[in-house]
Amino acid sequence: MDVFADPDNRQLLLTGFAWILKLTGASAVISLLVGVLLAAMRVSPVPVLRWFGAGWVNVFRNTPLTLVIYFCYFGLFSTLGLDLADDLDLNTYWLGVIGLSTYTAAFVCEAIRSGINTVPTGQAEAARAIGLTFLQTLWLVVLPQAGRAVVAPLGSVLIALTKNATIVGTIGLAEAANAMKTLINNNGDEVITIFLVFAGVFVALLVPTGYLFNWLSNRLAARR
Repeated sequence: MDVFADPDNRQLLLTGFAWILKLTGASAVISLLVGVLLAAMRVSPVPVLRWFGAGWVNVFRNTPLTLVIYFCYFGLFSTLGLDLADDLDLNTYWLGVIGLSTYTAAFVCEAIRSGINTVPTGQAEAARAIGLTFLQTLWLVVLPQAGRAVVAPLGSVLIALTKNATIVGTIGLAEAANAMKTLINNNGDEVITIFLVFAGVFVALLVPTGYLFNWLSNRLAARR
């Protein structure tokens, strides 16, 4: 543990995980919003919307996340000149959020669509029979019930997103994986210690998250 007796090394550790939490938080919110929209498209009566939703899911679910992140940096930023912030780290952060969100939204969409499929079709038909539109039926009747069924799957997506956020380090952001590599390069005799500390922090963050979502899923399931 001598390596973390150095205040600079501790700061590198904290900064790395701070970026992970920021990436996860922003990407989780955006991917949830986009995922719900995509799920609505996939069950829409409009063929073009169904095709768009299915296309998004099939493309991003079957594309390595590393390629998506690289495209955001080398394609959107380096080639097309998309500049989202004056600060280089902040710009890289937002490019990472775009990549993580577009990728994760495909998995959120499928989780929500599976929840929609658990809602009896008779309820949607009854809602339409009393004059509700498709969007009103989806928003007021179907999604509230589907949401209870997908808490655990969405928790798994959130955990995967937190781990996937480390890939943003490949385009230069000093997140946890990048910080670990820097510490290993500077302290070659402390490799195992550094690895165990970083792995331990991830476990400390994600194990309670998993238990929380499982507890919430069971609690909501009991109310159905």
